[in-house]
Amino acid sequence: MYEFISHSENDTIEFASKFASKLNSHSTIVLSGDLGSGKTKFTEGILKYFGLENEISSPTFTIVNEYDANNQKIYHFDLYRLSDIDEFYAIGGEEYLQNGICIFEWGEMIEEILPATYIKITFSRDLEDVDLRRLRIEEINK
Repeated sequence: MYEFISHSENDTIEFASKFASKLNSHSTIVLSGDLGSGKTKFTEGILKYFGLENEISSPTFTIVNEYDANNQKIYHFDLYRLSDIDEFYAIGGEEYLQNGICIFEWGEMIEEILPATYIKITFSRDLEDVDLRRLRIEEINK
């Protein structure tokens, strides 16, 4: 486990951009945390590493956004609006796994079908400093 303290949105973006350099074409990342805790900004940082920082949009209503960076597929999911794992299956979500980098906001819902190894990042806000975020990074091995 590793913990990163972010003092601003830009800190989060820069950290995520460096983090992205360690990803491979089958990396799966689950982003957990309250609304507004920095999950989408973290994804923006990953996209920045791949030269796609101007492409980001929240997939809240579309469930998944697909990006292509030099033959590297990146799938950004926001599962907040799904009621259960069956809805994920209904959109063909499992077909994205192993076909590119998968980033899941609110991915706890589908943990049972995630690969044997994935990265879970838990975001928490500080009650006194509105800009401070704690990111707990864990490699999960089922």
